[in-house]
Amino acid sequence: MSSDPSISPVPGDGTRAVRAGLPEPVKYEPTLPGPVFAAHYHLPGEPTGPYTYGRDTNPTWTYLEAAISELESPLEPAETITFASGMAAISAVLLSQARAGDAVVLPADGYQALPLVREQLEAYGIEVRTAPTAGDAQLDVLEGARLLWIETPSNPGLDVCDVRRLAAAAHAGGALVAVDNTLATPLGQRPLELGADFTVASGTKGLTGHGDILLGYVTCRDTQLAARVRKWRKVVGAIPGPMEAWLAHRSLATIQLRADRQSVNALALAGALTGRAEITGLRHPGLPGDPSHRVAAGQMRRFGCVVSFVLPDRGYAERFLDALRVVDDATSFGGVRSTAERRRRWGGDDVPEGFIRFSVGCEDTDDLVNDVLRALHEAAPR
Repeated sequence: MSSDPSISPVPGDGTRAVRAGLPEPVKYEPTLPGPVFAAHYHLPGEPTGPYTYGRDTNPTWTYLEAAISELESPLEPAETITFASGMAAISAVLLSQARAGDAVVLPADGYQALPLVREQLEAYGIEVRTAPTAGDAQLDVLEGARLLWIETPSNPGLDVCDVRRLAAAAHAGGALVAVDNTLATPLGQRPLELGADFTVASGTKGLTGHGDILLGYVTCRDTQLAARVRKWRKVVGAIPGPMEAWLAHRSLATIQLRADRQSVNALALAGALTGRAEITGLRHPGLPGDPSHRVAAGQMRRFGCVVSFVLPDRGYAERFLDALRVVDDATSFGGVRSTAERRRRWGGDDVPEGFIRFSVGCEDTDDLVNDVLRALHEAAPR
């Protein structure tokens, strides 16, 4: 009997998201078992089973890690290691793979905590080189490096680099490649399919989408690389709590719904802001005229929820944020509720005083766009 050619053997994003990491059904048991709170487990005899001590393994992590692996690498087996935060995941990759005397290449325009990581790497005798994301500029400082760290789209500037090109060049020189996939999420791009060795992200943001947990993860296909990251987690104890892991897995079921709505809203907002006299530096990879659009379109399946732009000065930006009604003034991004902030207030990003990072949520498109346009009108000097 021939199979129906209309039925795809590979499930779509939505189907995968709602089913990812679930155990086989057991009569009278919940679809997703509740969180397991355990420091230790019954362990008679030799410790041959998977669960021995709570810093090493937990069934709730197991389900979540399987789910993330399915999203980040649906076509090939992969291993995911979850962490207590995105920074814990970032640190685990860098510090488990690099040694004194190695060189590491970081983006010059990446997440504002990367300079703290740089200080620690240099304190351990690791050379750190930096170059901007745009124009694949990291290629210029790649020679002899042990590891290339890519952040695309970059946060908060939204520049994009060609992951395939950089990964190929890095591997030709013997370097490993890690991609921070926080902004894109696995529904926006899959770095492992683009040639990366590691995909790393803060699950605090778009992956879980509700702004109520801190989480990070690392996914890779090489079992030896994964083992080194897992060992690092055990040594430093940067483990996720079982409740956070369970909430994260619960939240994954809606990632496709959230990502689709956020992508539509982000592009609508960026379009509504295009050409406005008070705005400069408008960026969103989904805009056809954006400097990153061509490269982004070649490697991203969704363009993400973040829009950035610059208002004339600090006062203008603060009046704008104060006037918003359906948007919260808050840091982070990727949540179901839209947030915006004047990014310069943190002091760590090389952006103008009026730079706004806007995380687009799941509100009705018209409500969101109208609120932003009204706030811009009210913020204008009288």
